[in-house]
Amino acid sequence: IQFAGRWFLVGVASSCSYLAEHSHRLEATAVTVTVLDEQSLAISTFRKMDGMCWEIRQRYLPAQTHGRFLLKGRGYGSKVDVVVGETDHSSYAILYYQKGRRISVKLYGRTSRVSDTIADKFEQRVRAVGLSEDVTYYFPTYGFCDSADEFHILD
Repeated sequence: IQFAGRWFLVGVASSCSYLAEHSHRLEATAVTVTVLDEQSLAISTFRKMDGMCWEIRQRYLPAQTHGRFLLKGRGYGSKVDVVVGETDHSSYAILYYQKGRRISVKLYGRTSRVSDTIADKFEQRVRAVGLSEDVTYYFPTYGFCDSADEFHILD
C-alpha cells in the first residue's frame, strides 16, 4: 500500500475537550505506517510527553470497504472507525476518526508543513462535518522524536 512510510501530524479538528484544554502543549508528532498481513496497518506514533519521546503502537484492522479501518480500543464502545477521506499518498492524507457520534478529522503530511492548497482542503472537510476553526489545531513543525525512550502498546 502506498500509504506506508513516515507521516507527520499537521492538524486535527475535534470537539474533544482535552485538546482544547491542552492545545498550548501540542507536541510535534510523527507517525510510521507499516502494512501487515491482510492489509491491516501497524501505526507507530512518536511524540514527546513530559520531555520524553514515546512510541505509541496501534493496529488499524481493515474494514469491509477499501480505505476504511477499525481501531479497537479497550472495553465496550471504545472502537473507532477510521476512514481515509482523501490522499495522494505522496504529500498528504486526510483521515476521519469516528467514535460513537463524535467525529474528528486529522491532516497528515509527508513533510511537517503542507501547502496552502492542502490546508484549504483540510479546512473544507472540517467544515463539512460541522466542526469549526475554533476546534482546529495545528501542530509544531519542529522538535520531532527520531526514536523512542519508552513505548506503549494500545491494543
